[in-house]
Amino acid sequence: MSDQKNTPPAVGQNINRLRKEKQLTLDQLAAVCGVSKSMLSQIERNETNPTLAIVWRLAEALGESIDDLIKGSEDQHSLTVINNSSVPVLNDANEQYSLRVLGPASLVNDMEWYEITLKPGGQLTSGAHTARTTEHLTVLGGELEITAGGEKDRVLEGETARYAADQPHAIRNPTDQTARALLVVLMGKQI
Repeated sequence: MSDQKNTPPAVGQNINRLRKEKQLTLDQLAAVCGVSKSMLSQIERNETNPTLAIVWRLAEALGESIDDLIKGSEDQHSLTVINNSSVPVLNDANEQYSLRVLGPASLVNDMEWYEITLKPGGQLTSGAHTARTTEHLTVLGGELEITAGGEKDRVLEGETARYAADQPHAIRNPTDQTARALLVVLMGKQI
């Protein structure tokens, strides 16, 4: 068994390889992505870790996905375990909820999935997503209330709610207990 899950990804090495495959100089890549030549050089030498925003800009400039920059083209494994500390967590500024981003960046235009933790009285409110987007929420612990398109319903532990997310919608914890749920978002797909 490899110790791969404790090894950080070789982002700099992957960027260097892709840049050279596309026959780009550091100056050329810097001009396209808006990241300084010195910063690119440090990233390629693994002397600094790029932010997600910089990785996104580099991926766009190289015509690759963020996943390609992170994983690279080295050995493809049939099993990959993501270390818990490597899972991004988005926290609400008001500390009402947190979202653990469980899905890979490569699927973000098709599908996203999250583990949601909502404090008592907490609410996650969303505007309309793209046409035909649906959300599938399974309550893992506690109880939640879903509002979508003028309809409102409670979802108990073990139950799943499916609803159109191409309209304003909200997930609320109406109880005095913390609630947890798995949220799957299918972009532009029918229920």
